[in-house]
Amino acid sequence: MKLTLSDTKYIKDSTSIISELVTEARFKVTKEAFELVAMDPANVAMVIFKLFSSSFVEFEVKEEVDIAINLNDLKQVFRRIKPSDTLTLEDADGKLKLTLKGAQKRTFHLPMIDVEAREQKIPELTFSATIVCPAGQLADAIEDMDIVGESVVFEADGKTFEVSSASELTKAQVTMTPDSNTKIVADEKQKAKYSIEYLKKMVAGSKLADNVQVQFSKDYPIKLEYKVLNVMFLAFILAPRVDND
Repeated sequence: MKLTLSDTKYIKDSTSIISELVTEARFKVTKEAFELVAMDPANVAMVIFKLFSSSFVEFEVKEEVDIAINLNDLKQVFRRIKPSDTLTLEDADGKLKLTLKGAQKRTFHLPMIDVEAREQKIPELTFSATIVCPAGQLADAIEDMDIVGESVVFEADGKTFEVSSASELTKAQVTMTPDSNTKIVADEKQKAKYSIEYLKKMVAGSKLADNVQVQFSKDYPIKLEYKVLNVMFLAFILAPRVDND
């Protein structure tokens, strides 16, 4: 296996975002992509990531390869990437060899680790509400809600998409309506509550893609998708938060 990237932004930023949810992960390298499906330790959130072969300047994979790695270790190396560097990933004697080439050549070897062998399956989910909006707007809305409470309520009825949060004395609400940048589709009014702590980590995907697709149903998991055509796919699935109130 030998993979080389000249544009390192997507692997660098994606790894940083994913590492906030997952500390140890098993990447799979196929002929189509460098990819990952993983659950967070609490089994509340799933992350799905693909960096497509078309985004690499060199993508040599004779057979499918698994790379189990500590993401914090990988993130520390990626932080050392300079804007002009190319990055090469190789499987070298049970270690992951990372080569950064710019004004100088720097090489790192990270140990492979044992990660639970059970392969994560992406659940088949059917959603009643689908919203496509600017990724930065959703990220801002979640930051606004974080001022108020620990959970956020998503509501959609086809005409509006509302993000709100409330505590004992305080309430905040952001309302989006359809326009040239925002599309809202809902069978009927849908409403569900989710953890702000998790959503804050997920909406960091706005660094990578201009738009986000939000899918949810009443008291049902939510799915956020960030896509860059022929380059990258990053998605999150988050379980709903069910309170007694």
